Amino acid sequence: MRLEHVHQNHIAAIWPNVEGYLLQAMTHSAGEYTLDQLKAYLASGIQTLLVLTDGDKIYGAASVATENYPNACVAFITAIGGKDIAKPEHFSKLADWCRQRGYTRIRGAAFEAVARLWRKQFQAKEIYRVVEIML
Repeated sequence: MRLEHVHQNHIAAIWPNVEGYLLQAMTHSAGEYTLDQLKAYLASGIQTLLVLTDGDKIYGAASVATENYPNACVAFITAIGGKDIAKPEHFSKLADWCRQRGYTRIRGAAFEAVARLWRKQFQAKEIYRVVEIML
């Protein structure tokens, strides 16, 4: 299997094959944006789409936003779907892709079950908790 970057010009063409994977992830979001708005972010280049493929078949998808800080360049996973993409042998492809582009960290917001999986499989650590007050 291969992890492939989808250029923003190809988002509309590939969307029917990946939207189901990303929808799975969006059901756990805090409502910051919808699936259609994520598609717009990907098509405009604000976020990046990665797909796990084997030949012509897609087995997972992830969207990544770049966060630049003075001491770190973070690949923030905004949505990830497909159980194959979270397997260690495929997640390592994501880490390689990030390193090749200058990222120094992979980060994502997760509910407890996913955080537990990432801690177990990828030695992820909790760096802080995010709280929110609606205005």
